[in-house]
Amino acid sequence: MKIEGRLARWLVAFGFRLLQLWARTLRYEIDDRAGIVGKPVTENYVGALWHNRLLIFPLVLQRFFPQRHGAALISASRDGDLLADAVQRFGYDVIRGSSSRMGATAILQLTQVLASGRDVVITPDGPRGPAYELGPGIIFLAQKSGAPVLPMNLEYSRCWRLGSWDRFILPRPFAKVRVLISQPRYVKPTGTPEEFEAERLALQDAMMALVEMR
Repeated sequence: MKIEGRLARWLVAFGFRLLQLWARTLRYEIDDRAGIVGKPVTENYVGALWHNRLLIFPLVLQRFFPQRHGAALISASRDGDLLADAVQRFGYDVIRGSSSRMGATAILQLTQVLASGRDVVITPDGPRGPAYELGPGIIFLAQKSGAPVLPMNLEYSRCWRLGSWDRFILPRPFAKVRVLISQPRYVKPTGTPEEFEAERLALQDAMMALVEMR
């Protein structure tokens, strides 16, 4: 069933409020290996998080990084319309495109966001997967912008798993959320497909090193 118009806006508003209430029951623990939480903004990043950890990530950003602002890459699909509306309610700009097949326009827009001193956030296995397989778009963006990639992850003490392609994760109320932030990684320039693939795999491995629950 296609959901649009007033009903879609009402559902987004309801979901936004419900998520805020839900997140208040959670307990947070931070593992900041980059040393950036609570610090002045001296460098901007390409934040990278796997798609199935996305649900409360905007709230995590608000809680631990209130001084940082930026934009999120959201799929240009019909389902992405609702997600884009929700993300904007959290105070973030939205760039539409696919992290696996990022077009030139999306890369240009994201590069401009980074050049303005703001961050961008990408789920590099979204919007359709395969799960935990890093698409090439984030490599292209990091190379063009020169901005380091910041691998991040959320782990939950108790959760539900959906039957989606990535087994999307919903933390249970009153669960503990571990926020893991890795050291920033610069993506090297590449001249051959083999070099590009090596950089893609290196970043994918860095992100997977933070994952405990698959």
